Amino acid sequence: MISVNNLSIQFGGERLFDHLSFIINEKDRIGLVGRNGAGKSTLLKIIDNQLQPDEGGVVIPGRCTVGYLEQEMELHSDKTVCGEAKSAFREVEILMERIAKMEQELKERTDFSSVEYQQIMKRHHEAWERYHIIGGHSVKAVIEKTLIGLGFRNGDFERLLAQFSSGWQMRVEIAKILLRQPSLIMLDEPTNHLDIESIQWLEEFLINYPGAVIIVSHDRAFLDNVTKRTIEISFGRIYDYQANYSDYTRLREERMESQQAAFNNQQRQVRQIERFIERFRYKNTKARQVQSRVRMLEKLDEVEIDLIDDSSIRFSFPPAPHAGKIIAEASGLGKRFPGIEVFSGLNFQVIQGDRIAFVGRNGEGKTTLSKILAGVTDCTGHLKFGKKVVTGYYAQDQADLLDPEKTVFTTIDDIAVGDIRPKIRTILGSFLFSGDDTGKKVKVLSGGERSRLSLAKLLLTPSNLLILDEPTNHLDMKSKDILKNALLQFTGTLIIVSHDRDFLQGLTNRVFEFRDQTIKEYIGDIYDFLEQRKLKNLQQLERNGKSVAQEKHDEPVSGNKQNWERRKLLEKEERKLKTRITRCETEIEALEKEISEKEEILGNPGKFADLLGNEQLFKEYESLKTRLQQEMDRWTSLHEQQEAIPRDESSP
Repeated sequence: MISVNNLSIQFGGERLFDHLSFIINEKDRIGLVGRNGAGKSTLLKIIDNQLQPDEGGVVIPGRCTVGYLEQEMELHSDKTVCGEAKSAFREVEILMERIAKMEQELKERTDFSSVEYQQIMKRHHEAWERYHIIGGHSVKAVIEKTLIGLGFRNGDFERLLAQFSSGWQMRVEIAKILLRQPSLIMLDEPTNHLDIESIQWLEEFLINYPGAVIIVSHDRAFLDNVTKRTIEISFGRIYDYQANYSDYTRLREERMESQQAAFNNQQRQVRQIERFIERFRYKNTKARQVQSRVRMLEKLDEVEIDLIDDSSIRFSFPPAPHAGKIIAEASGLGKRFPGIEVFSGLNFQVIQGDRIAFVGRNGEGKTTLSKILAGVTDCTGHLKFGKKVVTGYYAQDQADLLDPEKTVFTTIDDIAVGDIRPKIRTILGSFLFSGDDTGKKVKVLSGGERSRLSLAKLLLTPSNLLILDEPTNHLDMKSKDILKNALLQFTGTLIIVSHDRDFLQGLTNRVFEFRDQTIKEYIGDIYDFLEQRKLKNLQQLERNGKSVAQEKHDEPVSGNKQNWERRKLLEKEERKLKTRITRCETEIEALEKEISEKEEILGNPGKFADLLGNEQLFKEYESLKTRLQQEMDRWTSLHEQQEAIPRDESSP
């Protein structure tokens, strides 16, 4: 479909690409990977015709269109959320303007039998046909469905886009690209702007998208779920694998091992030939064999080992200072902003050694509670910290809080004290800032570099309560893995806000879900939470994520079909649960009857003396009791799932 031919480009005298070539097929799902600075965003900009390469080019057939989401964008709009999303349908708007103009002209004319009148009628009919072909009649419903999928509520549609944070504005940009349905969608770090629920919806959308997709992301789970092909950029070259990210890493390792083995074998062969030449160089009887081996060496194609960029950050958190058993205790905690109640009546404890993940929709209060616990913002209710608690806090916008005029070195030097001061350059070197890099001003650093610098600042003060709000944004895969490993080794208490499922897996033992101005606790890590909540797609998230009152209040005029389908899914899910509960109750009754029979035997030694000597009887009795407890636990769990299903007050 789209052909990338011999691309070469250099910046500041350094060659970024060296004759890159590959084909983007019609329904490809490509993950574009490589370290920060390898050129992923540059390549996307060249494909989008925003940059021109020094050599080569991109061939895009005339019928193909490209939709590109940049990693960072300057967004300015005076429209509403729905109005801005509607701008994706520019052709629909133009057609409606033409149709309205023609209808006004037809209304004013009286020459019904004239050629001109008939021509206007024909153009009017053709415009309406085109309008229906491109889906103009369903624009509103499609826009609403897409915006809801990306996390907006119905009440947000007519709010001005400027009232939303930059992350929510980026969601509208994603929606506009999806609504245009280009031949090729290119998304640069889209998950930075989404929560887990919206990421799952976007995954499903992209999996079923009829065109091609290229994704730059450091979210391994997202890449694994969506992509089927991985293109790695490394040292100006590309390596193309027909595999998702996890399979690519395995195949890449196998490729490197194979290359190393071939290189070692060749070097062994070369040494043998050189020894033969050296040994018989001056013997006339061996002259022909010596010359043959010299020619063999000259013709030998040297096995090359692909260069791998293995530079990575190296650090570990300092030992956590001793603290009491209770780290923090909240009672009736609440927070309001003008016109908005974020949450109220929160009651929870944070115990020493806890590792807690904050999850839920953006805007439900995860960052707000993080700031309250970090002492950055106030609250109502009671919040008490334990003895000797020292907090380390990484804000979601931590990288943006750095002074842009300071250098990398002075950023650390200004806050380093005591024994840390002589180690500043060592610390910076561990975060890949060395030599001239330490003299760079913060304002010229990339997003990944600013994130690394912010993490370096976090190490300067030992803490026993770490609160991290989206620490993986802008970090590459290797840096994320190292951060995760450091957190696994951290000896204190951890609270982390993240939408990266792969990063959270195995890192936490409790999950706080923020929903409907309160929190609900789940035991386990992120995948235990997702399993318990059965969040397999955004439709379920939407069902479970809204209160009944919100559902009723937010009912869109054009959403009758969507709500009908939603209600049917709820009813189907409830029927399945009822069937399982009935089956469970039947099994419980049967087990209780068997246990009762066994207890009668065990309670009447005179009557059943011949049976009491049978060891198998006791084993069966204990087994029945175990099975009964399992069925009772299952019955309780099924009832909890049934109670969690939202009730539609408008339905019988």
